[in-house]
Amino acid sequence: MLDRTDWLSVFPALSGLEPDGRALLAASGQRMAVPRGTVLFRAGDRCHTFLMVLDGSVRVQMTSETGREIVLYRVARGETCIVTTACLLSQTDYSAEAVAESDLDGVALAAGPFHDLVARSAVFRNFVFASFGTRLTGMMMLVEEVAFGRIDLRLARFLLDHRDADGGLTTTHQVLAVELGTAREVVSRQLKEFERRGLVALARGRIELRDAAALAGLADQGAMGLSG
Repeated sequence: MLDRTDWLSVFPALSGLEPDGRALLAASGQRMAVPRGTVLFRAGDRCHTFLMVLDGSVRVQMTSETGREIVLYRVARGETCIVTTACLLSQTDYSAEAVAESDLDGVALAAGPFHDLVARSAVFRNFVFASFGTRLTGMMMLVEEVAFGRIDLRLARFLLDHRDADGGLTTTHQVLAVELGTAREVVSRQLKEFERRGLVALARGRIELRDAAALAGLADQGAMGLSG
């Protein structure tokens, strides 16, 4: 386990932390060891601390009134929780639940010192908002996937419609993302899933269609959905 001072090295963005900020963070940050399966917070709980993960993984999720769950994101080594940040900044209660997926080593920074550091330290403030922005981008991608339909169906149709005489496409994930009006990461994730299922083979700048019939079946699902 990292000692009281070494844990800051897990967060490279804090390497330039001002001396006063470093001293306050080292003095105020409380080490926490949490066993796997522990619920760190639930929807409706008051937010009292800013969590910084040193090792392990936290799953942040929401549950609907009907019991349907959706995983919003995971917090891993060197990361922070956007829900916690939002609650601390807005002084509102949690709207989601967090569960330790593994034994967790982390640092909990109380709300008071957190707000002091945000106000006094440009380095810490930039760290907080950069982490927030990065995670928010991922959340927007999730909303797109959930709210705006099945990217797998649209991608399957595009691959079929644009394959060349050799049964594939010479293109990039970014080009596909632009064509489909989505994020490159979404396309990359879906292509990897297609590859796992044996539908395509991926190479740099090239996508080979291995099972056009299965892709056509997916694409037809999308066509039926649109016609309905």
